[in-house]
Amino acid sequence: MMTTLLEWSIAFAFICIVLAMVLCAIRLLLGPAAHDRVLALDTLWMTAMLLALMMGIRFGDLIYFDAAMLIALLGFVSTIALTKFLMRGEIIE
Repeated sequence: MMTTLLEWSIAFAFICIVLAMVLCAIRLLLGPAAHDRVLALDTLWMTAMLLALMMGIRFGDLIYFDAAMLIALLGFVSTIALTKFLMRGEIIE
């Protein structure tokens, strides 16, 4: 009983995360302003990190958790760089 509940929960979470990624990609392509696109990209890497974490839980492999940490670090740095570029027009001072 508990394993089927876990399997259904993981399947539901997978569908929700993939739907969120699709909606973020649409906002990234159709965003009216650059700020909307940066926010969509920020949300997209967060959902990619959640997808990697969910896959790690599903398959029980630690490589997915390492990938999620790498996605989180690179996503944070890229969001800061894009925001700094939009505010000042340059990344390196």
